Amino acid sequence: MNGVPVNGVPVVLLHALPLDSSMWEATAQGLRARAHHVVTPDQRGFGAAPLPDASPSLALVADDLARELDRQGIDGVALAGCSMGGYVAMAFLRRHPDRVRALALLAARGTADTAEAAERRRLFADLVLDDTARGAVVARTTPALLGATTRARHPRLLARVTDLAQAAGPRSVAWAQRAVAARADSLATLRTADIPAVVVIGEEDELVSLDEARETATALPQGRLVTLPGVGHLAPLEVPEATVDILTDLLARANSVEVKAC
Repeated sequence: MNGVPVNGVPVVLLHALPLDSSMWEATAQGLRARAHHVVTPDQRGFGAAPLPDASPSLALVADDLARELDRQGIDGVALAGCSMGGYVAMAFLRRHPDRVRALALLAARGTADTAEAAERRRLFADLVLDDTARGAVVARTTPALLGATTRARHPRLLARVTDLAQAAGPRSVAWAQRAVAARADSLATLRTADIPAVVVIGEEDELVSLDEARETATALPQGRLVTLPGVGHLAPLEVPEATVDILTDLLARANSVEVKAC
């Protein structure tokens, strides 16, 4: 993890599966340029983070983050999670609600997986562990992480995401897929989170629907829904400038609350 301490509520950027914290690089730079304190963790098994022996659980990942924040002397934070990072953010909110000052969920739904979706994740986990199937499976599924517009206009970004996905450790990807498949429904937790919040959805997201994003935003007492035209599942990579603007607005709301509380 890394961060540059400055004033205001720190923001934690939580990455998608099967990527690592580098997916937030441009967004983190933009936020730091605006004098925000940014923390970009690698979740267990990705980037520099090891994968300990433990049953798959997003609660463990959330508690990893709590311990790292303790180590850095950070208490309250704004959480911004993309895809799996959003599910980790909701797990953190459930387990450490007093530490969350604001919440951004990008390409993440508040509901649990359906039985069919969970089974697809578990099957994907099995295939990733199969040396004879892994390459083809990753090559076939990775394009869906980006919107059609991005794939057409920015082929180098598709190549970068594919390379990151191919480089991810098979055991780590399988562990994370099983953890996401087993996650709890978070709508009840979101309804109790009376904090500045935003739900972001790309209009070309092939994995999370606008209706699911709207349901998630509606559950949050202060939730706002932002839709991004021409964007798929990975807004921080596809439109980092817009992502910086969205998070800057959220942090302004969070910092306003902090000032009033003082």
